[in-house]
Amino acid sequence: MGPDKYGLVAFALAFIGYFQILTDYGFNLSATRELSIYRDDKSRVSKIYSSVMASKFILMILSLVIMTLIVFSFDKFRSEWLLYFFTFGLVIGSVLLPIWFFQGMEKMRYISILNILISLIYTVAIFIFVRNPTDYIYVPLINSIGAIIIGIYSLRIVRKEFGVEFIEPSFNDIKHQMKEGWHLFISTMAISLYTTSNRFILGLFVNNTIVGYYAVAETITKALQGLSSPINQAVYPYFSKLQLNNRLKAIGQLKKILLVVGVLSLLVSILLVFCAPLLIELLAGSEFAASIPLLQILVFVVFAVGINTVLGMQGLVAFGYQEKFSKIVIFAGILHMFLLLGLVFVLGSLGAAIAVVITELIICFIEFIVLRRLRIL
Repeated sequence: MGPDKYGLVAFALAFIGYFQILTDYGFNLSATRELSIYRDDKSRVSKIYSSVMASKFILMILSLVIMTLIVFSFDKFRSEWLLYFFTFGLVIGSVLLPIWFFQGMEKMRYISILNILISLIYTVAIFIFVRNPTDYIYVPLINSIGAIIIGIYSLRIVRKEFGVEFIEPSFNDIKHQMKEGWHLFISTMAISLYTTSNRFILGLFVNNTIVGYYAVAETITKALQGLSSPINQAVYPYFSKLQLNNRLKAIGQLKKILLVVGVLSLLVSILLVFCAPLLIELLAGSEFAASIPLLQILVFVVFAVGINTVLGMQGLVAFGYQEKFSKIVIFAGILHMFLLLGLVFVLGSLGAAIAVVITELIICFIEFIVLRRLRIL
């Protein structure tokens, strides 16, 4: 698509990412934790599943209304309104795909299979339909159709494989799920200030081409981070249940995981600094050479996020300290916005990359201190 159109699509994804966060509403952690505790009680599982799905659907409708108002109220969005509506299909797909359910039931193979299917559909369709920069509009459409198809198929798996049926939830059931997910939703929104918001804020100040250079580097970094996601998704419900039954054992295993993840992620980050030119050439092409220094900075996010995931998700959240986790990421999100705006103004896209790394390292330090004071580390 070239840097310009790639940057435009990346900006749209960042914008729609806020609505994915709104519909997720922290359920990927709060509902996962609740299911991991009650997964042997089928009636309780059906109740949790139904109330979460109903809550997500309500939030999806709210998201669509808000997005429509924004798109048709500002020229920057109105000129590409179809792009944003096609991209919104990803929100529908994420609502339909109950990753939180499979995590809570500790049946991670379903997530792996579904993610592979989504990737295959997307990749094959991209090669078929996207031939030149003018075909950029097909990219979010293909992505959304794939996500929706897989989402519908996943609901069939929940019904057929787990025997879970959707039952009409009461108002109190929905209220309970919204209350349980509130602190985690605020945390996720705060986290988005130093993840999703980088492309979005950058896109408000610079042209699409520069956003495209940054997006390539960030996409490669996120793909590398994603290699550890299946492990983190599998470990989280395990720790949530283990700390209730054997807190000392959970603490001991947390320390071991922190050491392994810390060493491996640091080595990977250092190695990627030297591999950055080759990665950009192979995955994006020579016209994205400006992405190389950005990637060489952003690769250290792999190390920082690896540590943050263990300290935050497996440590604070799994051990029941959601409010402390929320306060840390809210502080980090606010701090990041000041860093981002200041560094982007001075250094452009390089400033955005530096701001992300600094924020993630600060979070590592704070979470470590808090866990030490709680005598978990």
